[in-house]
Order: sequence, then structure tokens, then C-alpha cells
Amino acid sequence: MSIPFALPADDHGVSPRTGYTRAHWEAVADGLLTAAWRWSTPGSALLDLPGRASRSGVRSDGLEGYARTFLAAAFRVAGADGDDPHHLLERYATGLAAGTRTPGRDDTESWPRILDFDVRGQPMVESASVALGLRLTAPWLWNRLDPGVRERAEEWLRGALRHTPAPNNWYLFPYTVAGFLESVGRGDAETAAARQRGLELLENWYRGDGWFADGDGRAFDHYNGWALHLYPVLDAHLAGDEEALAHHGARLRTHLEGFALMFGADGAPLHFGRSLTYRFAASAAVSLGAVTGHTPLTPGASRRIASGCLRHFLDRGALTADGLLSPGWYGPHEASLQSYSGPASPYWASKAFVALLAPAGSAFWTAREEAAPVEESDRVLALPAPGLLLQATRSDGIVRLHNHGSDHVRPHEGESAAEDDPHYGRQAYSTRTGPTAPGNTADNHLSVRTGGRSSVRRRIHPLGAGHGDGWGWAASWHRPVFTAGPPMVPGLRVESVTVALGRHELRAHRVVGAPAGSGLTHTGWATGPEESLTSALYGLHGWDDPSPETIRAPRGTAWTAWARVPRLTGRCEGTSVHVALAALTGDPGPAPLSEVVEEVLVDDGVIEVVWAGGTARTRIGFGPVRVCHTVHGAASG
Repeated sequence: MSIPFALPADDHGVSPRTGYTRAHWEAVADGLLTAAWRWSTPGSALLDLPGRASRSGVRSDGLEGYARTFLAAAFRVAGADGDDPHHLLERYATGLAAGTRTPGRDDTESWPRILDFDVRGQPMVESASVALGLRLTAPWLWNRLDPGVRERAEEWLRGALRHTPAPNNWYLFPYTVAGFLESVGRGDAETAAARQRGLELLENWYRGDGWFADGDGRAFDHYNGWALHLYPVLDAHLAGDEEALAHHGARLRTHLEGFALMFGADGAPLHFGRSLTYRFAASAAVSLGAVTGHTPLTPGASRRIASGCLRHFLDRGALTADGLLSPGWYGPHEASLQSYSGPASPYWASKAFVALLAPAGSAFWTAREEAAPVEESDRVLALPAPGLLLQATRSDGIVRLHNHGSDHVRPHEGESAAEDDPHYGRQAYSTRTGPTAPGNTADNHLSVRTGGRSSVRRRIHPLGAGHGDGWGWAASWHRPVFTAGPPMVPGLRVESVTVALGRHELRAHRVVGAPAGSGLTHTGWATGPEESLTSALYGLHGWDDPSPETIRAPRGTAWTAWARVPRLTGRCEGTSVHVALAALTGDPGPAPLSEVVEEVLVDDGVIEVVWAGGTARTRIGFGPVRVCHTVHGAASG
């Protein structure tokens, strides 16, 4: 699709895979900012972009437009050492003065006050972007402001220090505000307390493998990269705090060892978790690692991932005809949004422009692009801390994520089917598919049906994960939660294991405590009729028919307006075991799944699968979960 502003010609000499250079990044930032500023108020304090309002209201959405675009402008100008050919900082300085003159007032320009998270708290989120923008551009904006404007801006920002954040990554917003105030000589006990509290919680939320939970509980998603790593690492980098940078940077490096595999060969990030309308912000952690030197990737591989992600969305309709980022994935897509999403929410994508902090002469920009991890070889990687299993295939460039650990259910919350979230509850996600929308048949889902009611998966309890040479596994259990009547059946639970081998997914489930007459369904990947993808599912044990039926999902996915989903049906009572083989591939003419497995043996809940040719065997045991894969007599597990 055409991009509604001019870009330099592709440079396939230094960027043979994407064609993008630093000049392209600067041009994209300029184009996005020019388009957004057409919607500013006369005093430049609010950018009232067109579209449906968020739950926080129009004024908060206007502040969001100012704050999130300011972050892109700040990276653009700071990365150019203050060169501001489009006079961006003049506009933001004018808007800062107007917005903070009478906060909370119902007029054309005034910013909303920062309050507790449960009282239209979105301004606290935006305060971090304002503070970070001011910190990045302090020599050219803050230091030149009228003293009265500085006092007003500080007073408005301190609202983030004096009110309660949401119990998750929001605690890094007052942390970031306090970091800015301290950087300009305005620190005190209040700023110190906000920073200490943020760091304490960050330590509590660290789970290992470079992954943080987003708050108490088990929410693991893109907020790891664009928030939980970005804020502390960038803060330490800007402060020149080598000790803090070494601490936070080591975790970022570890995170990137797995996260770098979460981008497809076409540049797409995994479509998994909330706030997916932030799109190419997914690459922020990759670029930040390159900027700070805390990355396992070469400069050429880092830029290939970041530029590939940026170009992926620009080439696929993420921009409207007038150059705005639309709320959605490629074009507008309501099912990818949350109630907090507004017209300016997509501009959190500005975080990707942290790449511009790498100087023009750095290897990040001058090194020749190298292959992304998915382009190097087939790979299976288990991440035990978040309970995720990654499966990448080089031939079609697809990355799949099998979710056995991330649920976005906070510890104090009950498990309600009404809160079922397609972006966490499904068992698998990928870089080429999205989950089906609420109200349609769920893709990649095992559902127990009893008394005419079907279940969803809410809280996920990991049971382990591991990998060997070319294969890996992850396991979890959950209590089925029902959509009507009593939410749970006493004693009913489902234990699930995924084994990834090549492009194939061996999916095993043990249902425990099912009432008499219960049934179950299991679905595969959702694809559209126009897509060059094959979604296959085949029953190996415990199904009425090994061949699935095809179910329609007329609300489609983020990739296709209309989707179809393969579905197996079976019966369960008491304790039963069910095994299926699934595959998602972009390769032409894949072999039927019925030819992939030679034999399946199930004895007392232990599953043994003999793969075609008899050269490999996979053994799965439940209670406790044990997985072993043997190739030519060499066992691993």
C-alpha cells in the first residue's frame, strides 16, 4: 500500500533485507508528526485526532495526542543533537505553556489533572511521555522556557507522584517523571520515593529469563519490551548511571535472547497480548539494546528487526490516507483495541524511534543488515519463566508462540468467562495470524462442554517448559470457566502439553473430573480464504473423528475479514486423554498430518507418539508432567 508522505529511495546496499536506513526513520517520524499536528488546538496543547473517544474522554485523548507525538519528536531531535528543521520543539513548548496554565479547566487548551488510576487516570500514563520528551530535549526546550512555565509544568507533572498508579507497569510513569525532575535539579524526597517504589516493584515482578510480569500475577506480553525494560534502561542510560545500566541492561540482554525470535521474516511481531495497536513499538527493546550496548544481537541484525517491523506496518495500511496511525493492526481493527484505546493511542509506537538515539555514524546504522533469528534456521525455544514456547520455521518465516503461562488475570480477581480475553486465553499465537473475535468460535482453544455450556481458559498454571535439539515443550493446567450458570464444575481441570517439532505441534490434554455426558472441542489456527497459509488439525486419540470440521468466524481476525477454523469434537467423562496434531505453514503443498505420525499409544494416561519413519518418539506423562523426545536412541527431555 502507498505511504502518504515521501520516503527516500530504498538502499539495498547497506539494508539488503528492508531497504530502510536512518534517513527513512527520520522521514517516517517527520511524516507522522506533520500529519498529527494538523489536528492540534490553536494553542498547541492538545492534538484532537479523529475517531471514537477512549473511556477517559476527549480531553484526555487530546493530551495523549500531544504527549505521544512529543516522544517521537524528542527522539527525532535528540538523535540529531538538537537539529530541528521542522521547528517541532517550538510547537511543543507552546503547547506545554498552554496546557499547564489552568489544568482541569474546561476550555480549549487545558490539560486534565493527573489523578488516581481509577479516576480517569490516563493522564498519568501521558505524564511519562511528557517527562521523557522534556528530558531528551532539555538543552533545546526546557532550558529555554520561561521560569513560570517550568514551575507550572513541574506542578502538573508532580500529580503523577501524588496519586496512585494502576498496579502494573504504571508505577514506572511516576518513576520516569521523577527521573526527569531530578535530571533538571528539581529532585526531593517526593521524587526519591517515587523512584524507590518503582524499582522495588520492578524487582518483585522480575520472574527470570529476562521477563517481568506486568504487575502481580502472570501477565507476560509486549509491555516487557516497550515499558518494563525501556523505562529503567533508558533512565540509566540518560543519567549516565553505569551501575544501574549494568543491572537493568543485563536483564534486557537476556530478554532479547528470546524476544528477538518473536519477529517473523516479514517483520511482523507476534500478535499476542494487549495494546497491539502500538504496532512497531514492539521493536523498541531491540533498538534500545543496540543504543546502550546491552544486546546479544549484532548491529546489522538489530536494525534488520527494527526496520523490518517499521516497514511491515507501513506497507500494510497502518496509515490512513492523510498519514495518521489508525487504531488497529494493519488498517482499523476494532477487536485489536481495548476500552482505554483512543484515536491517539497508536502513537505509543513513537517508542520505536528510540532507535534514532543511536548516532548516525554508529554501527547500528552503518553495518550491513544481517538475518533475523527466524531467517537463520528452524528453532524451538522454551522460556520457562513466562511459560512460553517459541517455534520458528525458516522456510516460511513464521514464528508461533504456545502460551502456557500468560493470562492477564490479577491475583485478586475471580475467574469469569465474561472477561475472557482472546489475546491471552488462546493456546497459540503467531506472526501471521490473529485470534478470532469475541462471539466467534475461538481458535487454538480446548473447550469442555457440559450441561449445554462451553468453557474458556482464564487463569493459567504453568507446569514446566524445556527444549532440546530442534524440539521443545511447555505445559500448564487450568480450571475450565463456563459462560453461563455456575462458573466452574467442582474438581474439573484440564492439563495441557504442547510439543513443537519442526512446523508440527503435538497437542495433548488430560481432562480430569468431567461430569457424565460431557464433551469437548479443540480448534486450530484461524486463516482467511485469501491467505497463502495452510491451517491443519488432525485427531490422534480421543476424538469422534480424526478429520476436523471447518467452522466459520465471520468477524475474521486482524489479518482477514473472514476466517475459518478447523475443529475436532470428542467426549469426556471422569479422566480422559485427548491428542491432536496441528500445523500452520506458509509452505506450498505440505504433507497431510495423517502421514506425519506412525503410531500413537495411550496407556494409563501416558502418551507415546511414534513419528513417521519410526526415527523419533515423543513420550508424555501426566501427574507430574514429564516429556521425553528420542531420536535414533538419543533421548532428551
